Amino acid sequence: LCVLVYGEMTINMEHVSVALEELLVAARRQGCLTVGVYESAKLMNADPDCVVLCVLACDAEQEGDVALQIHFTLLRAFCCDVDINILRVSGMKRLADVLGESGEARDLHCLLVTVSRHLKLDEVGSYCEESRCNNQWVPLLALRDR
Repeated sequence: LCVLVYGEMTINMEHVSVALEELLVAARRQGCLTVGVYESAKLMNADPDCVVLCVLACDAEQEGDVALQIHFTLLRAFCCDVDINILRVSGMKRLADVLGESGEARDLHCLLVTVSRHLKLDEVGSYCEESRCNNQWVPLLALRDR
């Protein structure tokens, strides 16, 4: 269990991971989740103001994928420019399980949440904000199988 201490605030990474998973499930159920790098880029080009969270996902074996890293760089730059919270996650298998995509070969490398209010969004957003205050502009969370 990993715990980060920032000033007076203690952030439990496992708690944030669970909050992110719950947020993604709720956003999917509400039709407020865009899945895929290409689909995400289209949405951010058309209506960036509706996006409240960008999740960039890849595992260690995909870190060497130059094309994917270029996409991530462009998405990060755009999100920073329009003040969208960004998270980087590892654990693609867990992410696929959470989203009910286990048997499908779908692009889960970029997820955009467009839901405006959700309790878990506040928790994840607070984590992103605390990370930025400590010069970690794109915080990394590891999603673990349960």
